[in-house]
Amino acid sequence: MAVVLNRRRFLTYSGVGAVALAGAGYGIDALISRARTDPLPAGAGVLVMLTLYGGNDGLNTVIPAADPAYQAARPDLAYAESDVLALGDGLGLNPAMLGLKGLWDNQHLAIVRGVSYPQPDHSHFRSMDIWQTASPEHPTATGWLGRWLDANGRDPLHAVSLDPVLPPMLAGATTAGAALPAGGLVLPTGQLGAAFQALGAPLAGETVQQATAARAITDLHRSATTLGAALDQAVARATTAATGSAAPPVKSTKTGQSGGGKKGAGAAGQLAHELDVVATFIEMGAPTRAYSVSIGGFDTHTAERPTQQRLLTEVDAAVTGFVNRMAGSARGRNAVLVAYSEFGRRVAANANQGTDHGTAGSMFVAGAPVRGGFVGDQPSLTDLTDGDLKVTTDFRDVYATLLTDVLGSDPEPVLGPGRAHLPLIAA
Repeated sequence: MAVVLNRRRFLTYSGVGAVALAGAGYGIDALISRARTDPLPAGAGVLVMLTLYGGNDGLNTVIPAADPAYQAARPDLAYAESDVLALGDGLGLNPAMLGLKGLWDNQHLAIVRGVSYPQPDHSHFRSMDIWQTASPEHPTATGWLGRWLDANGRDPLHAVSLDPVLPPMLAGATTAGAALPAGGLVLPTGQLGAAFQALGAPLAGETVQQATAARAITDLHRSATTLGAALDQAVARATTAATGSAAPPVKSTKTGQSGGGKKGAGAAGQLAHELDVVATFIEMGAPTRAYSVSIGGFDTHTAERPTQQRLLTEVDAAVTGFVNRMAGSARGRNAVLVAYSEFGRRVAANANQGTDHGTAGSMFVAGAPVRGGFVGDQPSLTDLTDGDLKVTTDFRDVYATLLTDVLGSDPEPVLGPGRAHLPLIAA
C-alpha cells in the first residue's frame, strides 16, 4: 500500500506528465513494434544527418594542397600535396579519411563545396541554429525536418535522434521527432530500482493520465530489457571493428566539448555505435525516414592537426562502416548520409597552430544512391570577404535536394520557394 501511495504522490506532485513519461520508454517499444506491423516501404529513402559540432575546418578536410595561397596562409598547419588523398581539381582528402576516399573512388561520395548561407554568422550557437532551422533571415522555433514532419503525416517516429536531447532540426510546430539515446537505457537498480518499477503497477480508481504514465513506466522497463542488450551488442560490434578487440558496453556517459557542448571522439567509438544502431533500425524495417547523429570537438583554435585528424579518423571509420553495411542491405541501399558543420574556419592559421571561426565549408553526401563527385564551385583563397571564404553553395539547396530525392517530399513547405536542385542523387 505504501508503494501505491508513493506512486500517486509521485505522479501527482512531481509534475511529470503522461506525454513525457511515454516518450521515455514507449518510443523505443513503438519503433520495434512498428517495424513488425508497419515497416518502412520497400524502396523508401532514408536520410541520416551527421552533425560535426564545433565548426570543422573544411580547408584541412577537403584540402587545396596544390594552391600556393593555401600553403602561404598556413605555413605550419598546411598539408603537403604528397600527404593528401588526391581527388582531382587540385584537391585531396585529409589523410585520416582513407575509407571515404574509397567511397569517392566507387562514386558513392559527393562533396559539396563552398557551403554556407548569405551573411554568415561566426557564433557557434546562432550558426548552428541557422543550419538546423534553415532560417538564416530570422530565428524560428521549428527545425527543417520538424517542418517536414508537420507536412508529412505528423508521425514522431518518422524522425529519430540518437542523442539524449532532441536537436532543433527535428522540432516542428505540431510534431517533434523522437530522441532515443544510443547509449542505452540506464535505469536505477537495487532498492531504488525496485521502487521505481513498482510505480508502474496498475491501480484501481486512478485518472486516465495517471494510468497512462504508469503504463509508460512499465514500458520503459520492458524497453530497457529488450533493447538495452541489442544496443550493448551494437557497441561491442562497433568497438571490435574499430579496435580489433571487444570493450565493455558503453552507456550514456558523453563528455562536453567546445563548440556546442556535444560529445567528441570517445571510448568505443560513440559515433560508430550510433550509426550501428541506426543501421540496425533500418535493417529491421523501422518506419523512420530521417535520423540524427552527431560528434563534437571540432572547435580547433589550438593544436588543430592532431585534434582534427583524430576526430576525422573516427568519422571516417564510422561513416565508411555504415555506408558499406547499408550497401549490403535491401532497405539500406536507399540510405543517404549527410555530414555538415555549422561553419568552416578562416583561411589563415592563427598563432596557436589552429584556426578561428570562418564561413563556408564542405558537406559530404554518401551512400549507394549518391551520384559521386564534386558539386558547387571551389571558393577562391585570395578573393575573400574580411579574410573568409565566399559562399558558393547555399545549404538550403542541399536540403531541398534531399527532401525531393531522398524523402520524396515537396521542399517548398519546408524551405520556401525558389530553391535550386543539385545533382547529388542518381536518377
